[in-house]
Amino acid sequence: MRPKVAIIDPNTLATLGLKQILQNVMPIMTIDTFGTMTELQANHPDEYFHYFVAMNIVLEHRQFFTERRHKTIVLTLSLDGGSQLSEFHSICINVPEKQLVHSLLALQQHAHPHGKNLPPMPSVLQQKILTDREIEVMSLIVQGYINKEIADRLNIGLATVITHRKNIMEKLGMKSVSALTIYAVMHGYVDINKI
Repeated sequence: MRPKVAIIDPNTLATLGLKQILQNVMPIMTIDTFGTMTELQANHPDEYFHYFVAMNIVLEHRQFFTERRHKTIVLTLSLDGGSQLSEFHSICINVPEKQLVHSLLALQQHAHPHGKNLPPMPSVLQQKILTDREIEVMSLIVQGYINKEIADRLNIGLATVITHRKNIMEKLGMKSVSALTIYAVMHGYVDINKI
């Protein structure tokens, strides 16, 4: 049975977006969403590996989340440290997608270095799908280099970079640089501090 993560937030749009990003960051997890604390409590809340929770819900149900502090990540709307609950891990969700992905990856790597306390990745996700050159190109893409810069750095033609980029996205079934960034960091191809 796959480990489960709960998102508890009444904002449906934000919840759906976060669910999509978390599924890319943690493909081995099942992500369930709840609009209220009542919904979570009706679905065996202690079965969840982590809770991503809107700040107002944490404040209203502080005792529940304080008892599960190590499993709780508070979703905040501000980068201001004073607005966050100091005893909990927190992530500001009111930032550009690239920054949110970086925060989630940093939190995941800090909490679970080298996959500690996480179940093993399915063998399908462990297989090497990309060629060495495609990995080089992907690494530079997620570090923010444009096609011409990648071509110059690798001493290859611009058309070759574009072909590699297209092949990478097709092989991995990805449509965005954010998803590619998550893949590259989670598979150890790029250090999170370089993105």
